[in-house]
Amino acid sequence: MIFEKHTRLEGLHAPFSASSSAWLRYNDDKALEVYNNKKAAEMGTKLHAWAKQTIDLGIKQPRSKKTLYSYVNDAIGFKMSTEVVLFYSERFFGTADAISFRNNMLRIHDLKTGKTGKIEDHIEQLEVYAALFCLEYKIKPGSIDIELRLYKQDEVLVHHPEVDAITHIMDRIIHLDKLLASVEGKEV
Repeated sequence: MIFEKHTRLEGLHAPFSASSSAWLRYNDDKALEVYNNKKAAEMGTKLHAWAKQTIDLGIKQPRSKKTLYSYVNDAIGFKMSTEVVLFYSERFFGTADAISFRNNMLRIHDLKTGKTGKIEDHIEQLEVYAALFCLEYKIKPGSIDIELRLYKQDEVLVHHPEVDAITHIMDRIIHLDKLLASVEGKEV
């Protein structure tokens, strides 16, 4: 038999695939919710790519309270780098949407395009990025100023974390990395 070639679908995953067949038990409402969430995630990926390219090219947007425009304009204004990987180990790393470190000021901005998620969870994510930055570049959080910004639903939440919060996250990362390395039989 000669099988049909679906080259445009190679490497992709269907919203309802055989490899994750839990959808067989979804009622119609759950199926629609899952489908809409997947579509929203795809749109978020496209918006992040557009924002990165727009920031990298320095194309300012109209002054507006719109989340995307505020995020882009602020990142350009603060001369931030986009989509920067912050690395501690193979087990602990993350990608900051926009980041800069200048004049002893660490700025990390995060763009949220969806409507879900608690603000506290998103702020914690930004604090983890700050901790990863401090670990990677061997900077004590008490020796710098840190400003974290969350762009979500046409609002900008500005957060200045406590030094203890970042230090706690750093300690947790170091501890868990050592624990996981010992389980894997690797040295840290």
